[in-house]
Amino acid sequence: MRRQRAVDVLVIGGGPAGLAAAGRLATAGAGTVEVLEREERAGGVPRHCHHRGFGRWGMTGPQYADRLVEAALGAGAAVRTGVSATGWAGELAVETTGPHGLERITARAVVLATGARERPRAARLVPGTRPAGVYTTGELQQAVHLHHQRIGTRAVVVGAEPVSYAALTALRRAGVEVAALVTEERRPQVGRARAASARLGRRVPLLTGATVVELLGRGRLSGVRLRHADGRPGAIACDTVVFTGDFVPEQELARRGGVPLDAGTRGPAVDGAFRTASRGVFAVGNVLHAVEPARAAAREGAEAAAAVRRHLEGAVWPSAGLQVEAVAPLRWVAPNRLVPGERPAPGARFVLRTAETLTRPVLLVTQDGRCLHRARVPRRVLPNGALHLSGAWVGLVDAAGGAVRIGLA
Repeated sequence: MRRQRAVDVLVIGGGPAGLAAAGRLATAGAGTVEVLEREERAGGVPRHCHHRGFGRWGMTGPQYADRLVEAALGAGAAVRTGVSATGWAGELAVETTGPHGLERITARAVVLATGARERPRAARLVPGTRPAGVYTTGELQQAVHLHHQRIGTRAVVVGAEPVSYAALTALRRAGVEVAALVTEERRPQVGRARAASARLGRRVPLLTGATVVELLGRGRLSGVRLRHADGRPGAIACDTVVFTGDFVPEQELARRGGVPLDAGTRGPAVDGAFRTASRGVFAVGNVLHAVEPARAAAREGAEAAAAVRRHLEGAVWPSAGLQVEAVAPLRWVAPNRLVPGERPAPGARFVLRTAETLTRPVLLVTQDGRCLHRARVPRRVLPNGALHLSGAWVGLVDAAGGAVRIGLA
C-alpha cells in the first residue's frame, strides 16, 4: 500500500541543478518544496570530485556539494535521500520507493533534475570477457573518494576529454599507474596545457585515432586490444580500464511520463523557461544536455525557479513551440523549443555542442532561409566543447514560420 502525500514543488534529483532550484524556490516562498535524491547523500557528482574549481571561490567538489545542500535546507526545502522515483501515477503524481516504503507524491509542479551518466562498456558494444577492473569515471571516483577501495595497479583510460583527465587524477590518487589514454579522436579534447601536463609532467602517453575493440582476461582484466585508424592492431597490458565521457541524459523517468524528448540532446525538449511539453513539468541541468559543468547546471536550476513560481501563480502553459535545431557540425542546442512572442529572461542563452574543432566560428541563426542573427565566437572550440549564444534574436522569430536552425556561416 502506497502512502500518499502532496507538496507544492517536487524536485527529482539532488545534484547542483535540483538543489539550486529548490533553494531558490523555497527562498521565494513557493510553498512546500521537496527534493528526492536516490543516493545516500545529496550533492550530485561534485561529491566525489576532489579537485578544486567548483563555485565562485574554487572549492573542492565535496565542499561545493555541501554548500548547495546547506543552502537548500537553510531556505526551507526538504531534502530526502535514498529515495528513487520509479514512475508516474498521473500527470503530476510520482511514485517512489525509499527507506520508509512506497509513496505516491502529488505536486503542483515537478522539476526533473536527474542529470546524466556515462555510457558503460556494454552500451559501447565493446566485446570480450566480463572481468573485474572495468569502470566508468563516476564509478571510479566513487570507489576512490567515497569508498576508499583498492582499484588496481595499471590502467588504461578510454577518452581524452576533460572527464578523462579527471579519471587520470583519481587513478594517480589511488596509486595506479596509467599506461595510456586512448581516444578515437585525432587530438585531445582539452586545452594544450592540460594535455601537455599529462603527457610530459605525468608521462602518460596519449594514443589518438585508436579504438578499444576487446577486453581481455578472465576473473580480472589482463589487457585491452586496440585498433588504430590505419588498421594496425595493438594491445596494452593492464588490470583496470576506465571508460570516460560519452554522456547521455538520465531521461528514463521523463520518458516513462510521456515527456517528449529532443532528438539532438536525447533529453527532455524544453523552451527558454525550462518548460517541457507536459503541463507542470520542468527540466533543468544535465538531463537536458549531457554534459555541462556543475556551475552551469546550478545556474539553470536557479533560473528555472522564476518560471516555476509563475506556473504556481496560474500562468498559462504554452502549447508546443517552434523547434530549434542544430546544424552539423553542431550536435545539439538547448533550449530547443521557442514560444513565439515570449521574451527571453535577462541573460538567457542557448547552449550548443560541436562535433569538430572550430576556430573562431561564426554562428548563424536562420528561419526559412531568413537570417535572424549571426555572432562570432572569439575563440577555438574543441570537439564536445560548448558554445553559448545569446537570445537577443528571439523577438525576430516568425510565429507562423518553420523551425529555427542554428549552424555555421
